[in-house]
Amino acid sequence: MKTPRLSGILLHPTSLPGRFGVGDMGPEAYKFVDFLAETGQSLWQVLPLGPTGYGDSPYQCFSAFAGNPLLVSLEALVPDGLLDAQALDAAPTFPAGRVDYGSVIEYKYSMLARAFDRFTAGGFEEMKREFAAFRKASEVWLRDYALFRSIKDANGGREWTAWDEHLRRREEGAIYFWRENHARAIECHEFFQFLFFKQWLQLAHYANLLGIKIIGDIPIFVAHDSSDVWAHPELFDLDAEGRPVEVAGVPPDYFSTTGQLWGNPLYRWDVMAETGYAWWIDRIKYALEMVDIIRLDHFRGFEKYYAVPAAHTTAKDGVWRPGPGADFFDAIRDALGELPIIAEDLGYITPEVDELRERFGFPGMRILQFAFGTDPQSDAFKPYNYPQNAVVYTGTHDNDTTAGWFTSAGAGDSTRTATEVDDERILALKYMGVDGREVHWDFIRLALASVARTAIIPLADVLGLGSEARMNVPARESGNWAWRYSAADLTAGVRARLAEMTELYGRDPRKFAAAKSEEVREMTEQTE
Repeated sequence: MKTPRLSGILLHPTSLPGRFGVGDMGPEAYKFVDFLAETGQSLWQVLPLGPTGYGDSPYQCFSAFAGNPLLVSLEALVPDGLLDAQALDAAPTFPAGRVDYGSVIEYKYSMLARAFDRFTAGGFEEMKREFAAFRKASEVWLRDYALFRSIKDANGGREWTAWDEHLRRREEGAIYFWRENHARAIECHEFFQFLFFKQWLQLAHYANLLGIKIIGDIPIFVAHDSSDVWAHPELFDLDAEGRPVEVAGVPPDYFSTTGQLWGNPLYRWDVMAETGYAWWIDRIKYALEMVDIIRLDHFRGFEKYYAVPAAHTTAKDGVWRPGPGADFFDAIRDALGELPIIAEDLGYITPEVDELRERFGFPGMRILQFAFGTDPQSDAFKPYNYPQNAVVYTGTHDNDTTAGWFTSAGAGDSTRTATEVDDERILALKYMGVDGREVHWDFIRLALASVARTAIIPLADVLGLGSEARMNVPARESGNWAWRYSAADLTAGVRARLAEMTELYGRDPRKFAAAKSEEVREMTEQTE
């Protein structure tokens, strides 16, 4: 995927400001897109957008296809007639800087259910036609997902392996009975998805109008407690009760001395190959209807993946098994054409992984926070070694913020000693020729100035925030994915400095001084 010199911002929508406890696709999302345009950015990178399950992680979703209803803007439902403004005035007071998922889930789902009640009570003829069209277009995944969620709700949220045996095994009679007797609950979840995709496509269209492309994220693995595994158990390595035989993870690495035990079931790649990788083709095709570019998470797993016995409590004693390799990407390319993919090629990378990535021309990732360690692999992350076909990041959602990385004792990165942390800081300052007083801007400058065609900066680094703004600590079971910024953080000074630096290093090809088109003006007025 060859591109001109571009830059963008990494920010998951849950981190947007707003008064309903979690970022959503309402007015603040459009203001963020305007911020990107004003500062000369061409890209907005998000994390997976699916409905989150265990630990609120976007990498453990109830579906590889569905959207997260928590991101639906309640404010946008008022002009649609689905909610009254007065009802929103009675919203609870939520924490401003972090997502309290428990209270947010309870509130937002209750409001979405109220919107569904009004929708089904009468009227809304045009919207009902749109809903019917959405259901038909999304049938490949929507019917199973909505059915799965309705059964899960009726079972108090328990995993599908704990359901009644007849439903767990998807026996035809049991499924028919459930659909007949729980049609409204099923339709409710379909409606939530309709709202999500309607709002997301409008937001993505607005971004595209301003010349901004969206980078989405596809995790290689899916959650065991998902409609995908329940509906297609033949594609996964499960025992007779539907439980994983082995699970995904990675061996001990930069983040953990015992490795990372992700717990996702592994694919039966031989079975997938027999179908021509049909499930994956559907997944990628659907993703490309929602985003412009895909970041393919854990790319190395397509060459070899790490398998850990499901009964183990750490990832120390797994084994590497062969992935589908080039056969997989040939099949995807034959079905969908050339793919706009960024390969997340971090971790234990072998020459075979590099060869696979290079064969298909996918840019890999370079992380500046990895450039100053004692590990021999850190040389690959030094800017003087970057290829042009690469995407450079100051850090990712799994890293500490740059300011946090520089000032902390390496919290959450248990493989680094205090001496190693100090040595990294000293080398970073020498490399950049700076004193560290504005280390986040120093790292941003280094990324933007590099030869890598694409540079992505987490918003927390643009704002110079510390470890309190870290999005995820790998291997930590709770407390992740909660950070939110404040609208007041995007000051005139921040905007001017980012815009100046972006233009200085040749990453602003469009110059956003021109007036917005009439269509952009109209969409802006609709969100105000």
